[in-house]
This record gives sequence, structure tokens and C-alpha cells, in this order.
Amino acid sequence: MLAVSQSGDHLFLSDAEVASLRSDPTVLSLERQAALRARYFLASASAQGSDRLLVSRRAARRETISNGPSLHIIVPTLQCAHSCKYCQVSRSLDDDGHAMSVETLDMACDSIFESPSPTLTVEFQGGDPLLRFDLVRHAIERIVGRNLQEKRKLRFVIASTLHQLTPAMCEFLKGHGVFLSTSIDGPAALHNKNRPTASRDAYQRTVEAMNLARAAIGSDSVSALMTTTRESLGQPEDIVDEYVRLGLHDIFVRPLSAYGFAKRNQLVLAYSLEEFNVFYERALDRVLFWNQQGIELREVYASILLNKILSPFDSGYVDLQSPTGAGSSVLVYNYDGYVYPSDEARMLAETGDVSLRLGRIGTPLQQLAQTEVMRALVEASLTENSDACRECAYNQFCAPNPVDAQAQMGSMFAPVAYTEHCQRHIRLFDSFFEKVRQADEWTLDLFHSWAQPLELEPPCVAQ
Repeated sequence: MLAVSQSGDHLFLSDAEVASLRSDPTVLSLERQAALRARYFLASASAQGSDRLLVSRRAARRETISNGPSLHIIVPTLQCAHSCKYCQVSRSLDDDGHAMSVETLDMACDSIFESPSPTLTVEFQGGDPLLRFDLVRHAIERIVGRNLQEKRKLRFVIASTLHQLTPAMCEFLKGHGVFLSTSIDGPAALHNKNRPTASRDAYQRTVEAMNLARAAIGSDSVSALMTTTRESLGQPEDIVDEYVRLGLHDIFVRPLSAYGFAKRNQLVLAYSLEEFNVFYERALDRVLFWNQQGIELREVYASILLNKILSPFDSGYVDLQSPTGAGSSVLVYNYDGYVYPSDEARMLAETGDVSLRLGRIGTPLQQLAQTEVMRALVEASLTENSDACRECAYNQFCAPNPVDAQAQMGSMFAPVAYTEHCQRHIRLFDSFFEKVRQADEWTLDLFHSWAQPLELEPPCVAQ
């Protein structure tokens, strides 16, 4: 039986041990009592010291929220040359009404420094930000210039198809320590079907740009993620093998998200939770296979869940935070001139649901944090406010996702147990606790290495 304490520690106990724990723990072996005490199932002889340590342990799990927004997403344009059916924000073939003005961009860059977080990650999304590299360059130069006085740790990321990447861009990006994130859905045929372009060569152009970036910026300058479509379900091994072939060290096996315009295509694109679970398990088995062959490859969502289970230091994944990380650890400055609490929230706005807007870009962050929207997001994300969460063994690792509930059911306060977010994560935590329980020494060592929060790369240093 799995037992989870209020500190988030866990043990696997026999029925007899559970009975003894409830009636008379002293009948257990001294070794077992020590393990139970160390994991806060039993009170320590020094209760006051234990209580202080428990408070510290719980605070460490919420550090990414309490430090203020550390991830700042800037959406300079909605322009994109792809026509992906699962796109959550639609796209525009031109900038008419779909690009951020320089004045608004300047206000967004300045707002970032209102966060007290000592480390600031600035991520450019779209659309495709490289189609407006002039705005990206302007923002980076302004932020770096401001940081001469602020002296924060900076990290820049551009999420792009990379089709517009040039050697000149690479020179600038290398000089400012910018990382690139792209999409690889699998082998060429699958990628091109999922992410079509007029020239029907999306995969080839992305891979060519990845090679350019690796040569010009650095071998680890590009990461990739994938989105699982109905077309992907029968190819988990081929998809993982493609990441190995491309020399990538991380793969993020993501399900479809029913946000924005992607929600309109659910009848065509959707699959069941069970279908995704089967696909995910096969993909993860393939990742483990390659690690056993000495090939370094990490499945990102596994690392997020294992971080929750095995590490006292939380990696800060927004969707599993209570109170929510949306708006407290991440903010989105959208091309439309508004600030949103998460990328998914701005996607909802593209289909007319602007209920999660926090306010105009340029509004002080402290004022945005006090809005009715932000207060509702926090209230809807507290595990203690949900009967289902209070009774769930995983409430130290998981949390309601009010943005997901708004997208799926039209209310941040929809019953948590009925949301896809809850149902999917119960299955995932069931699966990973069982994997941890059955793991041999090699697998458990690998899981512990995945569970460690990733250190940021060396920050951009202004010259």
C-alpha cells in the first residue's frame, strides 16, 4: 500500500504495517520506525525541531511560486507559415493586427523587472517569433541593457519552427546566450502531416535549421518537443527513435490540449485517455530502452512527475502547483496588448474567451496580482478547497488546474474530479509510483537523476 505524508514523502507499507501504524507503532522494528519518523508519518522525539523542518520542507516545494514570476512569455506576433490542425492559437499569414507594437513591447520588457525573482527566463512564442526577429532582437537588447543595473540572472528562449533562422540571427543569439526550442513530431512523414506547410517540407527545413544552430551557436542550443495526434498513436517507438537519430537528449511526450482553436477540431483529432496512456507507456519504455543502451535521453513529463515524487525541491511545473503557478510564477505578454496568467489562458482569448485576462501590458505587476481574475485562479487551485483533492493520496504532488477547467468546462471552479487534468494525472501518478516500487537499482538511479530540478544554463551576461 502506498502511504504519503504531509511532507510529500512516501513509503510502501504492508497491510500489517498500516494496522500497526494506526494502533501501536512501537511494535514495528526500530529501523521501520526510523523510516516512518524521517518521512513524517510519526512524530519525532524533538517535535519542535521536526515541525520547523516540516515547514521548511513544505516551503521548498512552493519556492517557485513565492519568489514571484520567473517565466515571462512574450508573444510578439501571431504570424506563422504552418497550418497545424492542432494549433491552439490559430495563426496569421501577415502582421495586420497580429503583431505587438514597439511601445507595447518596451512596456512588457520593463514590466519583467518588477518581479522580485532573482532569475528571469524570457521566452518568445507565437505564431513564429522569428518572422518578427526585429521585435525579438529589440526586446533582448532592451532587457540586457536594463539588466546592467538590475543584475538578475537572465535566460532567453525562442520557440520557433526555425524555418527563418539565418547565420546572422545565430550570431546575435550566440552573443546573448539565447536557446532555441522547436517541434519535432516524429519521422518526416508524420511531422509533415501534423505540421503542414505549402512547400510540404516542414521536417526537412526544421532539421536543416537545427543543424545550422548547432554549428553556429552550440551543440546544445536547440531542444525539441512533440505533440501526440491520432496519427502518432501507432508510432511511439518510431517517434522516440527519431529523437535519438537527431541527437536530442530530451523528448516531451505531450497529449493534445483542448485550448483555443485546437478545441474546435477535437472531433477529428481527439483520442481517449486510455489510448494516450498506452501510447505514453510504449514511448517511455522505448526511452528506457535507449538509456539501457547508453544513449542519454530523458522523457520530460516523467521527470516532472518523478521530481514531485522523489525530490524535496520542486521544479515549479505550473500546472501542478497549489496555489496555481499561472500568474504567480509565469506571465504572458500577448501581441494584443494584454497580460495573461499562462500561455493556455491567452489561447482561450483567441476564441473569444477573455475571462482570464489580467489587465493591460504596462499595468504594475503588483496590481495585476490583486485582480479578481487572479484571486479566483488562486482560490480555484487550492487543494484544500476541493473535496476530491483533500481525499486524494496525490494532493502533495498535484493540484486543480483552473485554466484547464475553464477551457474544458467553462468554469475555473468546475468539479475537479471531472476534469481531464485530474483524470490524466491520477493515472500517471498511479503508474509512476508503481514504476518506482518495482524499479531495480539501475532504473531507480535513472529516475532519481531525472527527478532533480534542472539547473539553468549560464545566464546571459551583458557586455
